[in-house]
Amino acid sequence: MRTMEGSVKTSRILALVCGVLIIASAAISAVPPCGQQDISIWKEFVAALKRGDVTPDRLRPYYEEFRSPLMGYLKEIRERVAWAEMEAEPEIHRVGAQVHFLVPLSFEGPRVTYVFSFLAEKDSWYFQHLEAVTIRMDKMGALPTSTFPDVPEETKAHIREEAHWSREVRVFNTLAQAKGREFAFDFFRDGNGYFLAARVWVPFVEPARAFILYLCWEQANLTANEVTLEKLDDQAAVVRMRTYFFRLYKVAAHLSQQISFDDYRKIFETIWQDRARAAGWELRIESIDKDYTAAECVLNFSRR
Repeated sequence: MRTMEGSVKTSRILALVCGVLIIASAAISAVPPCGQQDISIWKEFVAALKRGDVTPDRLRPYYEEFRSPLMGYLKEIRERVAWAEMEAEPEIHRVGAQVHFLVPLSFEGPRVTYVFSFLAEKDSWYFQHLEAVTIRMDKMGALPTSTFPDVPEETKAHIREEAHWSREVRVFNTLAQAKGREFAFDFFRDGNGYFLAARVWVPFVEPARAFILYLCWEQANLTANEVTLEKLDDQAAVVRMRTYFFRLYKVAAHLSQQISFDDYRKIFETIWQDRARAAGWELRIESIDKDYTAAECVLNFSRR
């Protein structure tokens, strides 16, 4: 009886030990493969950023020309971020030697999830990239599928505009090199075609007014800019816009490396001055702050 009782107790102990091992195994498997080593990269980075110790030699950007803009972004984060947000535990993804940390931050207003990307080499880490657009294809369902993870409409508008103006800047630079800067600016004068679109697509309004109304519709609904029509009569019109065009220059690191802000701004002004001319308007463009920092401008139209 004692032997049987001892066997029962031994079995219970073994079962308890096995249960503990199973629970521990499950807990270990729940930890991402990146493990504590990758979490330590983030903690070391945040501490270094807070001290101001992230120097250019700690960067391994995708392209060398991104080094300076990335240092600028890190400086802005250090000056404006809520450190409780940076010190919270991030979502971590390892892809080969890369480690990506997803961190929701609100230092620019609405909370946005940023991806901080690093290269891990032996016992060292190097900051590689900062991105505010993330397409979560890692959440795609089983194949075959015709449904793919989506992003908010504002993000899609940003992606479209960044692709569009990146291409247009390359066109400008190519034409400027081959034919000169004035020839390159002239390429962007599309006023006659734009005014024709306004006249035929908004046909039940006097043509000059149709131009203003089409401008508002096209910029709000196709380009997804923030547009306010403040005034419209036979002699004057006022349109306020907050544009992706000017926001992009601030946040897309490659644009500032490829074109000066003066030339970038002049492309915008050339386009809208020519469109106003075609529709019979004089145009005065005002930035609401220095150098379009808020990406907002006012288009003041008066009849010629």
